[in-house]
Amino acid sequence: MKHALLLTILSGLILGAAGEDAAGWLRAQPGWKFEWPRDHAAHPDFKTEWWYFTGNLRAADGRRFGYQVTFFRQGVRAPGMRAAVKSRFVVDDLKFGHFTITDVGAKQFHFSQQLRRGAFSEAGFGDLKSDPPITKLAWLGDWSLTLDADGAMLLHASDGARSLDLRLVSTKPWALHGDGGLSRKADVPGHASQYFSGTRMRSSGTLKNGAMLTVEGESWFDHEWATNQLAPGQSGWDWFSVQLDDGTELMIYRLRRKDGSVDGASAGSFIAKDGTVRHLRLDELKLTPLRFWQSTKTRGKYPIAWRIEVPSLSLALDVTTPVEAQELALDPVAYWEGMIDVRGTRGGRAVNGHGYLELTGYAGAVVGLSVPE
Repeated sequence: MKHALLLTILSGLILGAAGEDAAGWLRAQPGWKFEWPRDHAAHPDFKTEWWYFTGNLRAADGRRFGYQVTFFRQGVRAPGMRAAVKSRFVVDDLKFGHFTITDVGAKQFHFSQQLRRGAFSEAGFGDLKSDPPITKLAWLGDWSLTLDADGAMLLHASDGARSLDLRLVSTKPWALHGDGGLSRKADVPGHASQYFSGTRMRSSGTLKNGAMLTVEGESWFDHEWATNQLAPGQSGWDWFSVQLDDGTELMIYRLRRKDGSVDGASAGSFIAKDGTVRHLRLDELKLTPLRFWQSTKTRGKYPIAWRIEVPSLSLALDVTTPVEAQELALDPVAYWEGMIDVRGTRGGRAVNGHGYLELTGYAGAVVGLSVPE
């Protein structure tokens, strides 16, 4: 049943990517006027949306942990088709999510997912335009994302054996990627998203992983919405989020094509200590994979160590991971997403850091986000 629901979601993603939005789905365009807290909430006139949290945490005893919590919204009824209906089983969107915990000391990685229609309000998305505004931004069973009175984000996820409760406070302005928040995803027109990030979220709370632990650290928050993104010929992507100890951050996405080349829409952002965002073009980036790990579950071979060079910033970084096996072996899609450690130089000075790396398309097709040819 869960697999059937996931296939339904992914089928909808394929339609969105192919541009079949005659019923009125909005497309990402230049000039979006970002406003917060409004843009923390859902954008139901776009087909696809996600709230993506990853972070590096430490317990009081020094143990290291990583986590990922993601809420996905997939539209199934376009704006022009939302006539009132009596059945609660007719919903405007489907909801699903992923939750992972990486235990560095034990070299263990745990992942789980939830998929729900939300027919009985067991999953959904809040509306900050209502009166009074609903501050629960997203919920999926007992997973939730909420804004508190001070504007901090409260994040909860649990799979029974493990749970996470964090309070996240952004220490920098929200970062707009691409052209003022328009992030292009292909070298052909019409494939883009509206995309912003909280690049350094101070995080504190509790993590249950056997014992209940008090944890603190830093998180990265991505919020992205679109109606179509990937284009024909693209096979997957490599995405990096890096938080350096000099107070700067780096985000890079490299889009790979089926012929082995890199799509020209690949890009990145460098966020200065004061929050200023500099867009990075593909020709400013040099990414070299250094080491691979092969999954025994999917046989996917993932590049888990990298050299990143940005000569225009005098930046050179070596990326490694403390745990190799951080693959979400889901059906029908699998991808690698995990903690990374970073060492290198910027402007001739040593820098260290941490972050997250996402690798897709190495264990079969990126089902639902690539376009049939």
